[in-house]
Parts: sequence; structure tokens; C-alpha cells
Amino acid sequence: MLVQTPRSRITASSLPALAWRTTGPIAGVVVVTLLLLSPWYGYHRDELYFRMLGHSPAWGYFDQPPLTPLLARLSTELFGDTITGLRVVPALCAGLLILIGAAITRELGGRRNAQTLAAAGLGAGMFPLVAGHTLLTQSADFVFWTACMLFVLRALLRGDGRWWVAAGAIAGAATFNKHLIVLLITGLATGLLITVGMAVKGPRAVFGDRWFWSGAFLAAVIASPNLLYQAANGWPQLTMAATLSEPVNRIMFVPMLVALLSMGAFVIAVVGWLWLRGRQETRPLAIAALVTILLGWASGGRADYVAGSLIFAFVAGCVPAAAWMDSRAARRRAAWWGLLGTSVIGIVVALPLLPLPALGYSPNEVSRESVGWPRFVAQVAGVHRALPSGTIVLTSNYGEAGALNRFAPAIPVYSGHNELWYQGPPPETARTVVAVGLPPERLRLRFARCESAGVVDHGTGVANEEQGLPITVCSGPRTSWTTAWPDFRHAS
Repeated sequence: MLVQTPRSRITASSLPALAWRTTGPIAGVVVVTLLLLSPWYGYHRDELYFRMLGHSPAWGYFDQPPLTPLLARLSTELFGDTITGLRVVPALCAGLLILIGAAITRELGGRRNAQTLAAAGLGAGMFPLVAGHTLLTQSADFVFWTACMLFVLRALLRGDGRWWVAAGAIAGAATFNKHLIVLLITGLATGLLITVGMAVKGPRAVFGDRWFWSGAFLAAVIASPNLLYQAANGWPQLTMAATLSEPVNRIMFVPMLVALLSMGAFVIAVVGWLWLRGRQETRPLAIAALVTILLGWASGGRADYVAGSLIFAFVAGCVPAAAWMDSRAARRRAAWWGLLGTSVIGIVVALPLLPLPALGYSPNEVSRESVGWPRFVAQVAGVHRALPSGTIVLTSNYGEAGALNRFAPAIPVYSGHNELWYQGPPPETARTVVAVGLPPERLRLRFARCESAGVVDHGTGVANEEQGLPITVCSGPRTSWTTAWPDFRHAS
């Protein structure tokens, strides 16, 4: 039965009961499954980078805020410097996302069946599983985003302005992980302003609520260290945003948006958005979700950057979907098969289940870039051992540098990629270099002698970004490292 939220205030006691007996086990199974599968394949390049940055805690980095590298550091300290230890946090984030999603469904009046549907859809969703299996910035970002929307929803539906303070605290904290929460804040502000313009009483009262402005002020205060870091360092996030914006992202945006959870979940999300838009109390959130998705597309970013809005629409859609299912057993079977049946491919793609020969054809870039790192390090280390003492390794990207730091920490490694450029230049005593992935013709402009030492062959048969890259030994730098180092800088 569909529970319509009244226009008057609701209270926690008037809401359906929390479906802990179904949502809790679903979250638990997902977390345990992710931890059991965590050692399969290997580290992703981003994880190796976060682990490396975690050794040098800072208020911010060139390409990101400080939280995810800090989580990598804390994880390895608490759970061990292993791949499973590093992946405890993302697995827990996936479980927490499921519970928050079910809580949103409950807040909208969804009973046990609706909450269970929401938990199952998130637990079987492709990108929540990807972000739960691997420590990515999205792992925590999904939790921040959905928690913020839950608290905003409570402020609007319950009429209790104190939830604006909670939402502000979450939004401010989210800026320490990714700055994408700004898109959500922009969407929420747009939704509230538009509905005020339509003379909707609830949102109009929001702007006169001191708790609303207290929440906004708290968000700004908590986020201020990020703003200060950006201002003091020349706004590097703008440089990274321009670098990450690609025309192909706009072309692939809608297909990726559909695939983020599953085809069945996307249909429910569309239903959920229409349902939210049709209700006076939730219309600002429907507008906010649409605005954030449009901003994500217009900026040239990937669809997963605004996945939180799709997740919100999906868990909201579980309320009318469950009401439709409850009327007939045939509908119930059709809905469950439609949701879970279309999730099977996403589950296989998201988790480390494909054999290596098939991995090269997988659309999951995270999996492809998670294989072969020990073999890569062994190959580079073999070249390094045959060279004079004081030889350094110069890599083309942070994944290579992070892999060497993890598996061969005694080898001095430098890179001009993103934040690692700031950890250079190499010492002036470094006269011989093992360069990995850098174009030999470019190296010859900087060194008197350069010879090929082969190409990367990580032995997995997976055609990823590392396979086939050149390994070049160069000596006799033509200028000082201080002079040459700016030419090695690149962002991507």
C-alpha cells in the first residue's frame, strides 16, 4: 500500500517501522562478500596512489581533497598493509549506503517491502559494488551524498529545521573527500528557489528558518579549509576539472547513467523521480536531482560523479514500485525478476569474477587496471638492479609510482603526474634513470644517452594502460633536475 506523506509535519513515530530484518542482512551479505573477494585481481592504480599519498598527510592535494588518502593510511594502520586491509573501508561504505538508502525509502513512507527492494537494488547495483570492492573517492562520496539528501528530506517532511544543521555538517565534511557535493548544493538551492517561485508554502518557509541558515553557515565553516587550500595553491581543482572534462563523457553519460545500478533499477528511478516531482513536499528534491544530473552532463564529467542523485531517485521509486507490486503476486514476481535479473551482468562486471582472458573485454576499467602490478614491479626492479647505485625510477603515472612504492619500497621513484610532481625533483646526484611509460624521443631531449630496456609485460594477457609501455634507461642529464622538472609535469 502506498503511504502518502501528509502536508503537515510527520514524526519518526508516524513512519513505517525500519525493516532491519531484511535490510540489515542484505547489507551484511554485501559487506562480507566484498571482503571475501577483496584480494582477487589486485590493487587498482588509484588505491596505490592513495596509499602513497597517505604517507604524507596534508590539507589537500593537487588533484583531490585529503580524506581518501587519509582513509587509506588509517586502513593500513588499523587492518594491515594488505589489499584486504585497504578495502575494509569501501566495503563498510557499501553496507552503509544500503542502510541509508533504505532509510530514505522509509522516510518517504515505504514499508518493509519497499525498503527491502531499495536495499536489494543498491546491494546488486553495479557501481555501488565497484566502489565497495575498491577504495575510490566515490566509495565515501556515495555515503556523504545520500546522507545529505536523507537529512534534507527529513527537514522538509518533518518540519524540523535542526535537520538542516545535520545536512550542513555532512555537506561540509563531504568537501574533504570530493568537491562534487557542490553540485548537490547547487541543485538543492535551485529546487528550493524554483518551488518558492511556484508559491509552494514549505520551501518558502525554509528560507525564513534560522536552522536552514545555520546549516548553510556550518557547511561553509567546515568546508573552509578546502577553500583556503585551493586559494593558497592557485585553485588546482579548476585545473583538474578541466582536465577530467572530456567530450566522450557527454556521449557516454546517459548509457553510463543507466548502467550505474541496473536497467531495472533505472526504470524504478525514473518512476521515483516522477513520483517525487508530483508531490509538493518532495518537488524541490526532484528538481535538485535533475539539476545535478544536467550539471554533471554539461560539465563533461562521468555519470558516476552524480550517481547519488540516481540512487536517491531509485530508493524513492521503491515506494510506488512496492505499492504496485503489493496489489498482485504476478507483479511482485515480475518486479523482483526485473530488478535482480538485470543486475546479474552488472554484478559479474563489477566484482572480480571474470577470468583474466575475458577481462580485456570488460567495460569495468577498475578491474582492468587492477591486474599485473607485482609482475610490473618485478620487471622494473630487475632493470634497476643492473644499474649503478643512485639510479632512480621515473614513472609516467601515479599508479606505476604507487606500485613501486608498495612492492619495492627501497627503489627511489619519482613522477611528474598530478600531486607526485610536487614531491620532486629527483636529487641532482641522480645521473641514471629508469623511465617507465615516457616517450623515448622526449627523453632524448633531456639526456645524453637513452637505450631501450624493453616494454612492460605484466604477464596477465589483459590489454590495459600499462601493457606495452616502453622502459628506457637514460643517463647524462643535459641540465639540472631543477631546470628540467617542470617539463615532466602533467595532470590527468
